[in-house]
Amino acid sequence: MPDPGAPLRIVLADDHPVVRSGVRSLLEGSARVRIVAEAATAEELFAAVAREPADLVITDFSMPGGGTADGLSMLARLRLRWPELPVLVLTVAANVDVLRSILATGVLGLLNKSDALAELTLAVAAVSHRRSYLGAGIRRLFEDMGADGGGIGPGESLSRREIEVLRLFASGLTVSEIARRLSRSVKTVSRQKMDAMAKLGLRNDLEIYAYARRHGLLP
Repeated sequence: MPDPGAPLRIVLADDHPVVRSGVRSLLEGSARVRIVAEAATAEELFAAVAREPADLVITDFSMPGGGTADGLSMLARLRLRWPELPVLVLTVAANVDVLRSILATGVLGLLNKSDALAELTLAVAAVSHRRSYLGAGIRRLFEDMGADGGGIGPGESLSRREIEVLRLFASGLTVSEIARRLSRSVKTVSRQKMDAMAKLGLRNDLEIYAYARRHGLLP
């Protein structure tokens, strides 16, 4: 828990400098906050957290960064190395399965970037005190899904690993490249891709790309 008399130390990660500048200005102008480091890639984020004592990480979901370029892998690694460090994720993702998988990595806060101006200081206050926070836009997505009784696609919900594979495949990587990036066998990745397609009723690679664009699997 941060010292109540000291500024909240935050590591801020986003690959867009304009976003980082906007978040910094908003927080430092309205709260007792000090941005102790900024990062534009996943690897820069890990280096910053290792180097700078921090009370909170605010990070984009999709950032470049070598083997951890996929957001779920990045968050899982962050949680594994620094399990006590609260994390608030800013995202444009609108796919409920993706959002559930983000929360499953152990992050406490999840905020749509379009809601950040109105809600960011509230989210930071909650997450810094180890309380969970879902932004209004995120809550509406979950509520809408519950209201219509279905999911985003025509089949079952995807597992976190299936989402990783579909996201990376739709971003242009081959099955072999995904296997190397995620340290899995080609056979395993191929099976996860086929399982995801079966759950979603997708018949070919073109339909994977179309689904990814429609349902927020891509940044």
